[in-house]
Amino acid sequence: MSSTPPRADTHDYRRIFLQDIPLIDVRAPVEFQQGAFANALNLPLMNDSERQAVGTCYKQQGQHAAIALGHRLVNGRLREQRTAAWLAQCAQWPEGYIYCFRGGLRSQLVQQWLREAGVAYPRISGGYKALRHFLLDTLEQSAKLPMVLVGGNTGSGKTLLVNELAEGIDLEGAARHRGSSFGRTLVAQSSQIDFENRLAVLLLKKQHGGCRRWILEDEGRIIGSNNLPLPIFNRMQQAPVAVIDDPFEVRLARLQDEYIVRMRIGFEQTYGAELGWQKYAEYLHHGLFAIRRRLGMERFQLLTQRLEWALQFQYAGGNSDAHQEWLVPLLQHYYDPMYHYQLEKKSRRIIFRGNYAEVREFLMTYSQNNGE
Repeated sequence: MSSTPPRADTHDYRRIFLQDIPLIDVRAPVEFQQGAFANALNLPLMNDSERQAVGTCYKQQGQHAAIALGHRLVNGRLREQRTAAWLAQCAQWPEGYIYCFRGGLRSQLVQQWLREAGVAYPRISGGYKALRHFLLDTLEQSAKLPMVLVGGNTGSGKTLLVNELAEGIDLEGAARHRGSSFGRTLVAQSSQIDFENRLAVLLLKKQHGGCRRWILEDEGRIIGSNNLPLPIFNRMQQAPVAVIDDPFEVRLARLQDEYIVRMRIGFEQTYGAELGWQKYAEYLHHGLFAIRRRLGMERFQLLTQRLEWALQFQYAGGNSDAHQEWLVPLLQHYYDPMYHYQLEKKSRRIIFRGNYAEVREFLMTYSQNNGE
């Protein structure tokens, strides 16, 4: 017998997220899919249909009847299988915790079954609801810190710059989307709740590391299918803006590398050469198709023809330069005028303009000069 006392249940939510403590989520799969945490694994006490039956019983006959039904549904061989899965995970994650929605019946029952199997494993007090509430509070508190936005036309390297700076928060990285109609990445976007949780943990870790202000990309409210949390977005509407004014050729080269060269490589590495090429071509076509009404049908059809020709040229010889035939007019007639219009509305908040290196230098100095 070990003399080490069993670990206590915890409500130290800050430590859980700062240290990426492993979590066993015993909620039903449908609950987990709606929102969870990056450091959590779903090993449910009940599957979706079992949970639904118990929930219906609870409403109609009360708690005791619902608990009795739960025991009947998860019994015998099924209980043994699920307990074995929890035991295996407890052994793999000896420093972890279990939780259910409110830290109530389900996680207590799992804890009891584990104890009967000889393992004392602690719970998260308050469960998922308490962890989620802590992260929403983190977003609220983080939004109160000073912010500076990085602006600039498409291809200015705004995301690149944000990632170079210690105080930078990559909103697009957290959302797994680059914001534009061509913004999807090879990693699928997650639920809104998962995005908010991921962003909150990032902000929490940055503050723990000493950050007292944020440098953010000048974003709209919507990034792909995710919305920026309102406390953050509302503060961004008042924040000063530093604008990257890089030459057109520099921006074009960045876009060609990121959206053409790298995306082709990414798709082919993920799906293999043939299917990867097909998905890469579909991705580019879909990006144009998504903005066809704003482009106007005549321009959309012209750019689609040029894209198709560029893809054929690239497929035959591997060279991506022909894509400039549609990228250049897309920037000149669509993205640049649109961003110029948006930036005009923020003109009073612009505190600096320069090329990439100059804006980077300014932001580093500005942060130091505006320290607390």
